[in-house]
Order: sequence, then C-alpha cells, then structure tokens
Amino acid sequence: MRFTKMHGAGNDYVYVDARRMDKDWPALSVAMSDRHTGIGADGLILAMESNTANFRMRMFNADGSEGDMCGNGLRCLVSFAFNNGVISTDTSPVVVETMSGDLEVVPKWDGAEVVWARVGMGEPSVAVEDIPVAVENQSMLMDHPLCVEGTTFMINTVSIGNPHAVAFIDTPVDDVELDKIGPLVEHHPLFPKRINFEIVNVIDDNHVKARVWERGSGLTEACGTGACAIGVIGRLKRHTKSDLTVSLPGGDLIVQWPGHGQVFLEGPVAKVFEGDWPEN
Repeated sequence: MRFTKMHGAGNDYVYVDARRMDKDWPALSVAMSDRHTGIGADGLILAMESNTANFRMRMFNADGSEGDMCGNGLRCLVSFAFNNGVISTDTSPVVVETMSGDLEVVPKWDGAEVVWARVGMGEPSVAVEDIPVAVENQSMLMDHPLCVEGTTFMINTVSIGNPHAVAFIDTPVDDVELDKIGPLVEHHPLFPKRINFEIVNVIDDNHVKARVWERGSGLTEACGTGACAIGVIGRLKRHTKSDLTVSLPGGDLIVQWPGHGQVFLEGPVAKVFEGDWPEN
C-alpha cells in the first residue's frame, strides 16, 4: 500500500489514497503511527470519494480513534491529492468533505509543489452541547477552574469541528508538564467525549506561544484546530486581535477571526517521504 508522510508545522500524518480500498483503518493507524515499529506519525489521513466535494477526508488518531477534523492534516491532504491525481492541479479552491462539513482550501504553489494553504475552518461554537461539556444550567464554559495535579487552570471551551479546552496561563508553557497534565484533562469527567487541551502564553495581542495535548494523539508539534481555538478564545476574552500568529513547537500558524463568522487558518505544507506499507 503506497503512502506519503507529510507534516504541517511538525504535525505529521501518513496519507493514503483510499478511494478504492477497504481496510481496518483504525488498526492500520495504530501500526503505522508507532514511532518505534511503524512509520511514526500523529495519525493516518485518507483521501476518499465524495458526493458533495472534490474528495472526502477521513482521519484516524495514533490511538486508532477517528477524529472529526484536522486543520494541518487538511492542508497537507490537499497537496497529497494534487500529487496523486485525486484532483487536477488547476482546482482552486479545493472543497473537501470532512466530518465537520465541506471546507474550502486555497493552495499556494512554489513551482510544482504546494507549500502553503489557507483553510476556511467553519464557524466556531462555544455552546456546551457542541463540545460537549458535562455541566448544567450553563450555555458556555468560560474561566472555569479545573484542578489537575495540584494546578488550577482557568479553561475556556470551544468547538472548531472538534472540542477544545484553552487555558491562558502566566507560567511559561515550556515549564508545564503537559505530558502528565494533558491526559488528565483529555479524560476528565467534565468532557464525556474527551477533549483537546491548549496552554497559551500571550506575547502581544497579535502573537501567542502555545503547546497542545491532542485528543487521541498526545503531545503534538502543532494543531490547526487548536490554533483556531486559541484565536477564538483569545478574541472573545480580548487577549488578542483578529489576526494572530500562534507559535507552536513545530512552527507558526496564522489564524484570522474578526469575532464572527468562520475562522481561517493558514500554514505550511511539507512532504517528508513516500514508501510502501507491506500488505498482511
């Protein structure tokens, strides 16, 4: 089975043209994502047939769970689709069916390669039922104290097609033991379908530094929907402006959200290598 490994700001996935395939994708994602015995990735992303868009995206996290959406993964998937004949190279914008709806991607080319892309990520929602959050008599969760490992985080929740809890903190994000705290937040009873967790330092109102614990994948170098969640919460809480650079361990992502309508995400696209996964 032919595959391509790609990354967007260090958020790496394995990509497969699955239009004429029927596999145990969750099991394959676990095997292929393993960084010791597999290819090594945050998960597996598939290009599939669509009745409503140019093609359909399915994504599986490193633990085999299926995710709703991935902004970094979507940008790379469009480049993969061009390079593997899923769509013609003159297609723009590219419309991709996801579990979060049909989303538009505008690629930026450097010669024959897509090196950057802008994605319309849809409208965010802070409604607790869209995340969901196990609370009563609250329409949204803002500045909610959550204590884990003896540390209290003031969390703010938002859905960007998938659920996020964002905490703006004064402690440097690099000093937080996110490998220990992240899974406790992800699996906290407050979040019956688990959650992605972002910790954020404000550098100025157009720039933040962040780290992400991604639901189903753990520590990641970057997260597109996470960057969007940070942009939305930062804007709602007046920490940041509508154009925001989110610096993550793997690189910078650009988020634009004026306070209404859909969120836009921009960032890099890079191919790492191609190969063949043995059939069992």
